[in-house]
Amino acid sequence: MLKWIFLFMLVPAAEIFIYIQLGKYAGLPVVVLLILGTGAAGVILTKQQGFYILTRVRENLQSGIVPGNQLLDGLIVLVGAIMLLSPGLLTDLAGFSFLIPFTRFYVREIIKKRLRKRINEGKIIF
Repeated sequence: MLKWIFLFMLVPAAEIFIYIQLGKYAGLPVVVLLILGTGAAGVILTKQQGFYILTRVRENLQSGIVPGNQLLDGLIVLVGAIMLLSPGLLTDLAGFSFLIPFTRFYVREIIKKRLRKRINEGKIIF
């Protein structure tokens, strides 16, 4: 629990620090455009990836294949979209890494590895 409290205090502080420093060097208009630009790009990428994943889920279901990876991808895209909603460069970078298929693959594999480990340890039971 302590690590979550630390995380929720450290990340916003780091985001504020980064924006202050960026504002000093680039100016307020650049910072505002950066915030709006990452938001717009996030919306477009989230919508595009969401529709792509839904299409893949439908194709797998019609073929009788369980769409496990696609469902996990959908969850990762959802988390990435939520991260993009919070203003900040760190959360935007993490959010974009969840939306881009190349990096999302690695995130998904890490999640699957951790889930398998917890299932094998008996911490998750189906």
